Amino acid sequence: MRAPLHLKKVFSMTAPASLRDLSSADDYDPNSMPVAKAREYIRAFLQPITGIERLGVRAALGRVLAQDVHSPIDVPGQDNSAMDGYAFRHADLQSGGDTALQVIGTSFAGAPLTREVAAGQAARIMTGGVVPAGCDTVIMQERVTTEGKSVRIPPGQQLGQNVRKAGCDIKREAVVFAAGQMLRPAELGMIASLGIGEISVYRKLRVAFFSTGDELVSFGQPLGVGQIYDSNRYTLHGMLSRMGMEVLDMGVIRDDPAAIEAAFTSAAASADVVITSGGVSVGEADFVKQILDKLGEVLFWKIAMKPGRPLAYGKLKNAHFFGLPGNPVSSMVTFYQFVREALWVLAGARPAPIPMLKATCTGPIKKAPGRTEFQRGILSQGADGQWTVRPTGDQGSAILSSMSLANCFIVLPDEVGNTAAGAVVDVQVLEGFF
Repeated sequence: MRAPLHLKKVFSMTAPASLRDLSSADDYDPNSMPVAKAREYIRAFLQPITGIERLGVRAALGRVLAQDVHSPIDVPGQDNSAMDGYAFRHADLQSGGDTALQVIGTSFAGAPLTREVAAGQAARIMTGGVVPAGCDTVIMQERVTTEGKSVRIPPGQQLGQNVRKAGCDIKREAVVFAAGQMLRPAELGMIASLGIGEISVYRKLRVAFFSTGDELVSFGQPLGVGQIYDSNRYTLHGMLSRMGMEVLDMGVIRDDPAAIEAAFTSAAASADVVITSGGVSVGEADFVKQILDKLGEVLFWKIAMKPGRPLAYGKLKNAHFFGLPGNPVSSMVTFYQFVREALWVLAGARPAPIPMLKATCTGPIKKAPGRTEFQRGILSQGADGQWTVRPTGDQGSAILSSMSLANCFIVLPDEVGNTAAGAVVDVQVLEGFF
């Protein structure tokens, strides 16, 4: 599958109403589009899916909340002790010296003292134990002196000390998690702690993908002259599965107009998003552009980045479309820089950017100014606590082994040129995202 660059007239825009409006914008330049501008353009056309389903808490890991979660209870439910000690009435304390109080019982976590503590009395209390009626202050056990059934409390105690008030963590009816929250183990535990067993989540985003090109062969088949095994479908499947998407692998599509149109039509009818790898570079077969124009609106861009310069984005009927480069590394880099965030937005989430930090580069890096580069790197922390990063070696866009070695991207902005060893660089952390 091959398609030429679709170059459009340029005039200014802030909020395009359609892809056609976007392609006419003053600052739209598909020959040299900055990474940030491409992200901005894509984000303008993303609307989350609306399908909702109810799931048990255990089944909701990795899903996106579709409705706010309100607490049905106060947390904690009653005033309780922050430590092991003694609960008493602050008004009983003497100002000139120790105060002796009679201990009438113990309040355990889960087994509260049912008697009210009267004037001149105190109660032993454990961490998490309900503060008995009549008490308003707790002193830690290390600061008292016990004498039989009495306890001596020194002066200087503050009213309400060591007491966790009912609702101090979460008040009844408060919004605990807002719609769009991605559910990690901590969120599941929090929801369960409120006594909530089921929650509303967005359905999984359906993503169809296929590779294109007569040179591609699936494993298990012999390679002909000039052919290669298709790897992009497997990296795409891994990245999509790790994100929790519902994936539809449509295989390898040959450079045949009828087959390509059938693949696009089937994918657009069955998925929310269609992703292809290959076929978005200059000089590739014009019939692909004609098919995409027939089925929807797709723009072909040259992004000012390396690797991954060619990128296509648009709509095929109701499905979003991303055309990624065919080179294995370029396909992965463009996925992480453009597709990942877009998928989360479409899935109803509020995605955070991939974490970035500063690190000292241990080797020199060659780079031409004028484009953003995402070089593969190996990030590590020394005994002194300082972060260093070293390039993985050859940065060719076909060297997939460099992605396997890497745990980060070294991000070199447009204006940066060659970088010397010892320079501090931006590093985009990828551990946990692959």
